[in-house]
Amino acid sequence: MTTKTDNLKFINQQDAEIAELISDEQKRQDESIRLIASENYVSKAVMEATGSVLTNKYSEGYAGKRYYLGQKNVDAIETIAIERAKQLFGAEHVNVQPYSGSPANLEVYYALANPGDTILGMSLPHGGHLTHGWKVSFSANYYNAVQYPVCEKTHLIDFDKVAELAREHKPKLIWCGASAYPREIDFDRFAEIAKEIDAKLVADIAHIAGLVATGVHKSPFPVADAVTTTTHKSLRGPRGAMIMCKADIAKKIDKAVFPALQGGPHNHTTAAMAVAFKEALTPDFKEYGKKVVENAKTLAEELLNKGFGLVTGGTDNHLILIDMTSKNTSGKIMATAMETAGIVCNANSVPFDKRGPFDPSGIRIGTCAATTRGLGVDEMKKLAGWIEKVSENIDNGDVLNSIRKEVLEMCAANPIPDLFVNCE
Repeated sequence: MTTKTDNLKFINQQDAEIAELISDEQKRQDESIRLIASENYVSKAVMEATGSVLTNKYSEGYAGKRYYLGQKNVDAIETIAIERAKQLFGAEHVNVQPYSGSPANLEVYYALANPGDTILGMSLPHGGHLTHGWKVSFSANYYNAVQYPVCEKTHLIDFDKVAELAREHKPKLIWCGASAYPREIDFDRFAEIAKEIDAKLVADIAHIAGLVATGVHKSPFPVADAVTTTTHKSLRGPRGAMIMCKADIAKKIDKAVFPALQGGPHNHTTAAMAVAFKEALTPDFKEYGKKVVENAKTLAEELLNKGFGLVTGGTDNHLILIDMTSKNTSGKIMATAMETAGIVCNANSVPFDKRGPFDPSGIRIGTCAATTRGLGVDEMKKLAGWIEKVSENIDNGDVLNSIRKEVLEMCAANPIPDLFVNCE
């Protein structure tokens, strides 16, 4: 386990209050099992790039076309990041400047649609993302947002309904991809529907980018016109994003990012992305992607055997969505009890949820961070047992604390790795 003063020498000297909070967060991450599906651990190399002198540099524009001087090194770094992303995903064009996933999606809207145009996206309560047209998002305020559901019986994407809505509303953009959908996404089927009505297809692969890169999930290339993704989550990079697209819309995408919606890129993040992409091109990372899915499938099977209700009955990716009504409790209560036991996840709505979004029926768990930590199928079986025990002892602090002691032992035996990847 790392100590409270590791890597904080200068912050301790300058701002002890913030140093203490960072230390506490480091300890929390060390001593808990992270099952939040959108979280992961980056390598020391990625961390170094994120905290480098590149944070001091301003670089409005693109490589070779900047508005500030002194760009020799920044131009080279951004170009390397772009070329590695192209190699990793087979993309025709890549923009690595978006600050995060939601801004990246906004930039696609700006490039490919006009305010008031119809868009078609997956309903948030059924697994979609806020920016795919949900009512509280900009995407529903500036566009005529139509939402497609999952099937009430199977909880799988209802492609008959997607096609019916597309033919009826003639959207300019169709979004696919999800934030809480545990099955593989049929990009080809979405592309057929988009082609039929002459719509652009946009795939948001923020959650599954690392799985796409390693070939354990279908790729949206070449059928999608544009693909957005964050660079953390399963891709195990910094908190950034990128837009990949076909060459014929590249200029529209680039102009939407800069100058339309952003100023200077975050060069320290771009460098960290380049490092993470190099790591993702290694055989070790391909093996990691396989283990993420293997762990998720094992954990899902064990939970099913213990009587938990899983949305879609299992998983094809890193993510499991559990309906806690199967254990006569709510997602929020279960997530809180699990955190007390040292296992961190998030409460989440399930399709056709009868509870509200602030007290939903489900919990969402994922295996990306746990797999990075070195946990395998044996540990997944132990986790399933602990999760079952938590569900049976929601209000029993003694039992939850006893589980936490066992969790601490597992964490000590599987410390967060330095992840110095051999990229030669």
